[in-house]
Amino acid sequence: MSDPLFLRLKTLIVTTLKLDDVEPEDIPDDEPLIGSPRFGLDSIDALELVLALEKEFGIKIGNSEESRHALTSVSTIAALIRSRPPTGA
Repeated sequence: MSDPLFLRLKTLIVTTLKLDDVEPEDIPDDEPLIGSPRFGLDSIDALELVLALEKEFGIKIGNSEESRHALTSVSTIAALIRSRPPTGA
């Protein structure tokens, strides 16, 4: 059974980054997102994704090192979200 958080994250990735030729279910849980030839995400995409994640989940992703690690894959994004209470909580 698939994790609803993973599907929510994949959908957010597709819509935020306007990946017209990618469906959420096409994104593997553990495939690298940044620098991957399959998805072609760059540093601007990473920034857009961090902002969308912060807004959607009410978390704060601090510095570039933290965001680089968090955006390794859908699995690492999910782990980060689960490890943090929303800001203001």
